[in-house]
Amino acid sequence: MKIPFLILIGLLLTSCSKKEVSSLMINSPDKKIQVHFDITNTKPVYSVTFEGKKIINGSKLGLEFKHQEPLTGNFEVTEVVRNTVDKKWEQVWGEKKEVRNHYNEALIRLKEKSGNKRKLNIVFRVFDDGLGFSYEIPKQDTLDSLYITNEVTEFGLSDNYTTWFIPANYESYEALYQNKLASEVESANTPITFESADKSVFVSIHEANLTDYAGMTLKKQPGSDLNFEADLVPWPDGVKVKTKTPMSTPWRTIQISNSAEKLIESTLILNLNEPNKLKDVSWVKPCKYIGVWWGMHLGVHTWTLGEQHGATTKRMKEYIDFASENNIDAVLAEGWSTGWEKWGKPKAFDFVTPYEDFDLKEIVAHAKKKDVKIMGHHETGGDAQYYDQQIKEAFELYKSMGINYLKTGYAGPIQPSKQYHHGQYMVNHYRKVVETAARYRLNVNAHEPIKPTGIRRTYPNMMSREGARGMEWNGWSEGNPPEHHTILPFTRILAGPLDYTPGIFDLLYKNAGKRVKWNNLDKGNSGINTTLSKQLALYVVFYSPLQMASDLIKNYKDQPAFQFIRDVPVDWENTKVLNAQIGDYVTIVRKDINSDDWYLGAITDENERELNVKLDFLDHKKEFIAERYKDTKDSHWKNNPYPLQILKQKVSYNDTLSIKLAAGGGQAIRFKAVQ
Repeated sequence: MKIPFLILIGLLLTSCSKKEVSSLMINSPDKKIQVHFDITNTKPVYSVTFEGKKIINGSKLGLEFKHQEPLTGNFEVTEVVRNTVDKKWEQVWGEKKEVRNHYNEALIRLKEKSGNKRKLNIVFRVFDDGLGFSYEIPKQDTLDSLYITNEVTEFGLSDNYTTWFIPANYESYEALYQNKLASEVESANTPITFESADKSVFVSIHEANLTDYAGMTLKKQPGSDLNFEADLVPWPDGVKVKTKTPMSTPWRTIQISNSAEKLIESTLILNLNEPNKLKDVSWVKPCKYIGVWWGMHLGVHTWTLGEQHGATTKRMKEYIDFASENNIDAVLAEGWSTGWEKWGKPKAFDFVTPYEDFDLKEIVAHAKKKDVKIMGHHETGGDAQYYDQQIKEAFELYKSMGINYLKTGYAGPIQPSKQYHHGQYMVNHYRKVVETAARYRLNVNAHEPIKPTGIRRTYPNMMSREGARGMEWNGWSEGNPPEHHTILPFTRILAGPLDYTPGIFDLLYKNAGKRVKWNNLDKGNSGINTTLSKQLALYVVFYSPLQMASDLIKNYKDQPAFQFIRDVPVDWENTKVLNAQIGDYVTIVRKDINSDDWYLGAITDENERELNVKLDFLDHKKEFIAERYKDTKDSHWKNNPYPLQILKQKVSYNDTLSIKLAAGGGQAIRFKAVQ
């Protein structure tokens, strides 16, 4: 019997497929990134190369369990399924309207060679801006309920990179970033960012689509200078993740670029999340807001009832009137509901009963008359369990009032006892809040949150988060140093939008009045460590679809600089990073989604500098008026932060602007298209 030649070749390939696929390579579409996968001594190992340079050395993969043998070795490859995707999708809101999702994928099916012959799949997706990989455990007779005690995911750095990080913390991300060599870093929250000595390689390690799983931190492997491994946040009993098959882990992500600018422009985290699950998104709208908030942090108002109570009917109406007159969409009511006086006690907060000086119905009616939205507020004090019990009633109240913005807070130890903010229990709680909020048409702004991992693509009502050392630290501590703002775009904000709450004009608190010390970090030397123009630039540099003008409204009245806050959008068609150096400076431009206008934000650290910016991002068929809000030669973040010059000039596509930044300063520009 004769076998046709093509069939014979196919049979030969099939017969040796296991041997061939014990080692394979997955390239990025542009072939600059290569992921090598091997079975080495029956253990799965991966490594990563970028532009011919080794980025990640051979690193182990696998999972360990309670009451089960680990899935870390004794493997053979049974099948490799390759796929290429190249699609475009549109964000409901975001840094850019259209996102390209282009990657090469390899689904690697593994099976134990002996014993129970359990199965484990590892999926790699390699993009031009990095890669993600995830574990899948299929449904099988020998695996059902799983108690994961360790994720054996290694990141073996190939070089002693300069590193920007905050030490691993299971409860908070509110710390100043440190800058050390990778060999000096013992642990880190993610994102953690690396830069090569010659500035030719930039890497950020994080995770995407954190769903029904513990948050991942990194820890240095014992006896190693450059090898990090995943360290999952545990349950009280020490187990990291409690789940059932079939299951899949979040994506472990490695963003890679040859410039700091491209690192910011990466869309990898978003692309590794599922598409939008909300059928109707007509109610999901970005907004600018003001509110009763900063006064409490300054110590001129209180969250609790009393003479200095911040959230009163009278004050809310004043803020609503100001918002109506100044192109501000919404007003935050923080501290309106009872329970603040019981802080730290079980079941402290009531989310439907207002304080006696806060008339919710009257305030909502006044806001509606002025065409202003109300942003509600729920502070849980960390008592997630009690919040779960009240959430339906609380959300129904907001729905009945027509309130569709919600700020949540979890400042305190988590209840149930011994749970961590970043463990699986709270990951699921935060998600439940977002999913429930979607049913009530509520847009969420979460404080003391789980870190962003791109879930805003799937649930676009998850609009913004804190999860960083934000503006409030300037009200009762030595504050955030000037370089803090030049690090965040390359670290925390790589994960997703940040509700940093910029816009303080009373930088030295000259107009604050009598302040009451309420925080033990307050040493009497608090202040905003920026110039006034840098406060404006942050509206462009720090992306959030919910942007707060956070100062007391009396400090905005008769202030020409406030015009920029009136004008600047919160939703963008496109974003470009023009120049950047981590920890030193960054210049970002964004195009308004509703006009031909562009907005520029440039900021620096404690050093003054001059940046030359080409305007070739502008429409070459149009002329623009550049409305510039800039530091003066006398501006300085520490002793003279207020001087600001506003000027206008005609510019076009061919021009280059010289942007001079004072120490701790910035510049904000609106490029207004000439009609």
